[in-house]
Amino acid sequence: MTNIEAAKKLAAYRAVDENLPPHAKVIGIGSGSTVVYVAERIGQLPNKDDFVCISTGFQSKQLIIDNGLKLGQIEQHPSIDIAFDGADEVDPQLNLIKGGGACLFQEKLVASASDKLIIVADFRKQSKHLGQNWRQGVPIEVVPIAFTKLINDLKRLGAKSVDLRQGGKAKAGPVITDNNNFILDADFGIIEDPKSLHLQLKQLVGVVDTGLFTGITEKVYFGEESGEVTTWDGVVTGSTTEEVIAESK
Repeated sequence: MTNIEAAKKLAAYRAVDENLPPHAKVIGIGSGSTVVYVAERIGQLPNKDDFVCISTGFQSKQLIIDNGLKLGQIEQHPSIDIAFDGADEVDPQLNLIKGGGACLFQEKLVASASDKLIIVADFRKQSKHLGQNWRQGVPIEVVPIAFTKLINDLKRLGAKSVDLRQGGKAKAGPVITDNNNFILDADFGIIEDPKSLHLQLKQLVGVVDTGLFTGITEKVYFGEESGEVTTWDGVVTGSTTEEVIAESK
C-alpha cells in the first residue's frame, strides 16, 4: 500500500472513530475511493446489526452489502444520524464540488437528511477556491429533455464551456444517472461565491441539482502525501495543511 493509500485509509478510520455516534441508528455512506475504507471500518464494528446504512448510489450500495452492513432506504429512514462521503474539491470554508461519479443528487439528498456530514478525501482535493484544481467543471444533474436549453442558459450565466458528460468507451452516448438524468459539466473557472452560483443554477428550469455543496459539511479528513492525516473544520486557524492554504488569503 502506498503512503497516499495508507493515509486515505487512516483518514477514513479516524473519521469513523472520532465522529460516529455510539448509538447511531441510521448512517449514510457515500461513494469514492476513500469512502471504501469508511465502509470497511464501519463493517468492523461489533454493533453493526444495530443500525442501517443508506446509500447514495450504486457503488455505495455495493460497499454496504460487501461489508456485511444492513442496507436501508431513505424513504424508510428520512432522518439520518451521520453521513460519510468523499469530494472532488474542498475549499477552506468546507464548500465542496461533488458529482465526479455522477451521484450528486442522491449524495445531496442523504447529506441534507443527516444531522452531520463528514467528508473524507486525499490531499489532492484541497483548494484555495472551488474551480481552481477541479477543472472538469461543476457537475449539474439535468432532466434529459432540457439539456440543450440548459447549455445555453449556463453560458449566459458565465460558463466558459458546458459539456454533456459522455459514457466513454463503455457506453455510446451520455452518462445516465441513477435517477435517469443527464450530467452537464459547466466550467465557471474560479468560483468566488459557491452558494450564490448554486442558487442561480437551481433556478434554471430543468436543473435537478448541482454538485456545489455549501454550508452542509461539518469536518473534512484528508489523507496526505506523507502518509499523515490533516483535518479542516471550516475555521481557518493556520494550523493544518500549509496553514489551511495560507489562511485562505
